[in-house]
Amino acid sequence: MRALLAALALAWLPLAAARARVVRLDTALGPERVLVLRPAHPRATLVMLPGGTGRVGLTRTGRFRHGANFLVRTRRDWVRRGFAVVIPDAPGGRDLRGHRHGPGFAAVVGGLVRLARRRIGAPVILFGTSQGTIGAVNGAAHAAAGSIAGVVLTETVSVPGRLSRMTVFDADPAAVRAPVLIVANRDDRCPVAPPGQAPAVARALGGASSVTVRMVAGGAAGDRPCGSLGPHGYFGIEGRVEAAIAGWIGTLGLEKEKGGA
Repeated sequence: MRALLAALALAWLPLAAARARVVRLDTALGPERVLVLRPAHPRATLVMLPGGTGRVGLTRTGRFRHGANFLVRTRRDWVRRGFAVVIPDAPGGRDLRGHRHGPGFAAVVGGLVRLARRRIGAPVILFGTSQGTIGAVNGAAHAAAGSIAGVVLTETVSVPGRLSRMTVFDADPAAVRAPVLIVANRDDRCPVAPPGQAPAVARALGGASSVTVRMVAGGAAGDRPCGSLGPHGYFGIEGRVEAAIAGWIGTLGLEKEKGGA
């Protein structure tokens, strides 16, 4: 309980460290509230797709009612590392489980990419965690040529579950062309995201320009197996995971891409 309260407190901190704006997008799945955070000179824009239901409770003032998710609670860490961040709430407040693999959600992700390119102008990375990895793969599979620079998948959903039968294998992974990083925690006990499935996910991404699998270990115990405040959400090892992801993004040559834009 103490860990949960600490994570939620972080989610309610003021947004003074970076320029922040909450914008509204109208999508085929309903209206969507989106947080845009940017440093002065962004290296890239991370379009972040949280897991679970996708409902993070983003308010008009840029606060989150549900701030424990790995991507939501580390958003300022990424800004400090030089990245702009785009985090959507669930369109229309709907439960996204079972819907992230379809054409409607691919269009939602496409709208987020266009928003990021229009407002920030830096190369775009799709970044999904847990159930959000399905949406990231789906968005990448349907992305316009040259619109995204890479894809990051953390604790990828690769096994059908009780609340949703859909996995990344239902999101047309063979159609992804951008480079992909897969991060898997050896200590993750979430039944829909077994770390041992990372090689199978990599094989399914056979059309990607490159696929890198990065194994990590650790995370505080105490949360439920698929909870955000445990190994599944990298709780306690956030900095190590962030450094690995930022290091991989650094290999993509995005500064050169920005300079040529």
